[in-house]
Amino acid sequence: MLKKIDTVEQFEDLLKQEDKFFLLKHSLTCPISHAAYQEYEKYAGSDESIPAYFLAVQDARPLSNEVAEKFEIKHESPQALLIKNGEPVWNASHWKITNKSLTTATTENL
Repeated sequence: MLKKIDTVEQFEDLLKQEDKFFLLKHSLTCPISHAAYQEYEKYAGSDESIPAYFLAVQDARPLSNEVAEKFEIKHESPQALLIKNGEPVWNASHWKITNKSLTTATTENL
């Protein structure tokens, strides 16, 4: 199940509470982002072992910027990140966000 986050505070809480989680930066107006969101949703529905969160870039610009700055990963949208122990261990953007790539990221970063 996907959970939406909107604030830097929610993100900071996740970093403290979750050992591992996915985060998708999603644009509400981009067709590529929509396709990535569907793949992300498919992954989240098939594997609930890793929590899956997302932010809508248009609704949460400060949070999107914070993620880019904190992890020194250039902002892209769509962009998926796997966070483990408070650090990014994998990220992908655009057409590279697929159910298969998310599943592979999970198994490679246990």
